[in-house]
Amino acid sequence: MTEKEAERRHSKALEPELIKDPTLKAEAEAANGLRQYDLAVQAVQTAIERKPFKLRLSLILSLQREALQGISAYAGNFRPGDVEIKHSRHVPPGAHLVPELVEDLCDYVNSHWETSSPVHLAAYVMWRLNWIHPFADALGERGAPICHQAYADLARSASFVPPTDGKDASRPRTSLGSHDDPMPGRKSDLEGALD
Repeated sequence: MTEKEAERRHSKALEPELIKDPTLKAEAEAANGLRQYDLAVQAVQTAIERKPFKLRLSLILSLQREALQGISAYAGNFRPGDVEIKHSRHVPPGAHLVPELVEDLCDYVNSHWETSSPVHLAAYVMWRLNWIHPFADALGERGAPICHQAYADLARSASFVPPTDGKDASRPRTSLGSHDDPMPGRKSDLEGALD
């Protein structure tokens, strides 16, 4: 490379992981977890005051941003590429599908807000986020506040009336893993079972 080429303006992607030291990373994760919790509580309080609650893409990204602020360059953003889950048959959908799938998740929650139980919606959000795997980091604790928020909002909502659709809630369910579709771009068998 010539000196002139070396001086030419060009871009370089940032490293996604900003903290390499495991102890410093754990401390940052703990501090971010507290801030993320505070943000979730604030969102719950706002939702209770405003009614009706609408789950938005922006809230999901805000909660994830709070969890990874200062830890990852991808804080508050969906994963930029594909992801692999070790020891699982499930192949998360391609990164290009993530925004639309998360919008679908929000649409499902919002359209079932008045007719579904808090446990149903919280379980759906947690399962669907894990199925989509929208973030570069492991979702786990990142998705939990969103589910807890859905549960808390519904539990405190005076307008919630449990559905009486006659379905037998005690029937056994097979493991979620048996319903994960290994084919990217196809919906899981469980989606139809949730309606």
